[in-house]
Amino acid sequence: MKELLCAFLVLTSLCAQGQEQTIENITKTLHQYIQGTSSNDPSLIKSAFADDAQLFLDKKGQDLWQVSINEYASWFNNKGQSSGRIGEVISIDVEDNIATAKVEIVQPTKGKRYIDMFLLKKLSNGWKVISKSATSEEANNSGKRILFIVSNVHFHGDSTLPTGVSFSEIVKAYDTFKKAGYTVDFVSPKGGAIPLAYINTSETIHKQYLYNNDFMYAIKHTKTPNQIKPENYLAVHYVGGGNAMYGVSENQDIQHIAMTIYEKHNGIISSVCHGTAGIVNLKTKDGKYLVDGKRISGYPDSYENQTKAYFKEFPFLIQKTIERHGGSFHFAKRNQPHVEVDGRIITGQNHLSSPLVAEKMVELLNQY
Repeated sequence: MKELLCAFLVLTSLCAQGQEQTIENITKTLHQYIQGTSSNDPSLIKSAFADDAQLFLDKKGQDLWQVSINEYASWFNNKGQSSGRIGEVISIDVEDNIATAKVEIVQPTKGKRYIDMFLLKKLSNGWKVISKSATSEEANNSGKRILFIVSNVHFHGDSTLPTGVSFSEIVKAYDTFKKAGYTVDFVSPKGGAIPLAYINTSETIHKQYLYNNDFMYAIKHTKTPNQIKPENYLAVHYVGGGNAMYGVSENQDIQHIAMTIYEKHNGIISSVCHGTAGIVNLKTKDGKYLVDGKRISGYPDSYENQTKAYFKEFPFLIQKTIERHGGSFHFAKRNQPHVEVDGRIITGQNHLSSPLVAEKMVELLNQY
């Protein structure tokens, strides 16, 4: 029986790896299209499509305007000049050798947002787009990006006590940023799917995002640190939940990303609740702790249930560590929001503080 279980787990792992590789290959094809239309490169655009691919677009006076890939690519003839288009893969759905995909294209200078829908097929020369359609709308999308930092850990320490990322903290901040026109990406130490906690479908915003396929695709496919280019982000936001205590604060790649955005690109570092655990070990170029001399908030040690088994698994305490590293820790009564703003460091006490932290970040970013 044990041998059968092991064989099943190995097969499951191999299938998952194969799926991930397929997603990666399709993403590369879509990026050829995104980069080609962004940089006015017809040959790069055509490399993403099958030779006889057709596009179904909008044209005044025509219900269905059919265009060949050669005609479409010829419209992008100022090679090397930016078209002002900023693209992002929103979702991919694969069935054997066919796939559908959704790409968002924003043009901030025109106040436009396009959604491109693709049908792809695996051909002898790789995954290619065989059909595309699109729609557009007026939008305030700026193309500017915020990076959410989350943990992959499923259990407290070495125990079997389940934990996860606070869904409430994710969606309340995410919604605030999206409405302000920002794009949000997710990074985790290992990439891929993350465990979620504190989901309440009786809360409207929870239900809205839990059943949002594009949002949940991003949660399922968080980026790895080596996929992140710090220069693309204006801020990092450490999301809480019990698992924020594990795997993030000591991850040197994530530390490097956060401090590069903060020091080299004049960005913001933010956190909420247990997410503040992620910033306790950050150091500036001169070797000082980031929190040294700063006003910081997060989930206070005294609010933890120190009689529970989970507490014994914590590798450190947030408030105690912040204070040991020279910071001053501030918080309000239980179940009350509280936010601290100290320069470009913005921190909040609990999930109720999540939208307030995001609002303060947007307020500060609008001053840039």
